[in-house]
Amino acid sequence: MKKILFLLVATVCALAACEPVQEDVSNGGNITVDELKAKSTVTVDKAPSGKNGNVITCSTSAPVNAKWNIGGKEFIGNYAWKKMKLGKHKVVLTALCADGTVLLDSCEIDCQEITNELQKFYIYGDVANNPDQVPFQPGAWDAAAMRFSSTEGAHLPTIPDDVYFGLKTLIFDVSDVTADFDLKVMNGWWSNTYYDHVKWQNGLNELQITETLAKECAKGGEGRDLDLMLYSGSMTLNSVYYEE
Repeated sequence: MKKILFLLVATVCALAACEPVQEDVSNGGNITVDELKAKSTVTVDKAPSGKNGNVITCSTSAPVNAKWNIGGKEFIGNYAWKKMKLGKHKVVLTALCADGTVLLDSCEIDCQEITNELQKFYIYGDVANNPDQVPFQPGAWDAAAMRFSSTEGAHLPTIPDDVYFGLKTLIFDVSDVTADFDLKVMNGWWSNTYYDHVKWQNGLNELQITETLAKECAKGGEGRDLDLMLYSGSMTLNSVYYEE
């Protein structure tokens, strides 16, 4: 894939300590920041034909447990689709050595130009292709009304794993929002709470999919689907989608 649009600049590394963990690695339990930097790569490519946006590929061959985040948002795996705006974006690798040492390797991605328009991918509300996905009004304290489950929800389908694990921001198009609107974001039936007492306005409202939320809500996770529940007030949900 041809590299375009981006430059990788200025790598800054830091060192800190943490509690030990039980894990064996080939080098005896510790590496240096320079070794981590040498074994880690971050590249940005144009999306394949038929896809909008860009592909950020992050990987490391260092013998450590490692976690990436982009712009402060963590993600799982060695790649992610990311909606990029003009300007600079920070990519950080946090690596945990077996002896408890934490290593940080960060770099800046400089977005010079965007040529592709973002495309909408509907979770719900694409009435042209799914006539049954019409606007609806969830009731207060009804945990099934906005549960994203094809088997346990009242309206919304199950969200695929790649949407949860791909740095997606869900966009909710709503109308008729009342002044006393108050929303809880959880998973499954009265399980973990990710956002509490959320206030929405008429129009588009964003919901960030965090790494913790993705892990808990992915399908196959014991029915812990993403679930939004109204404490009070009302609104009309017109559609839910994400962009790439």
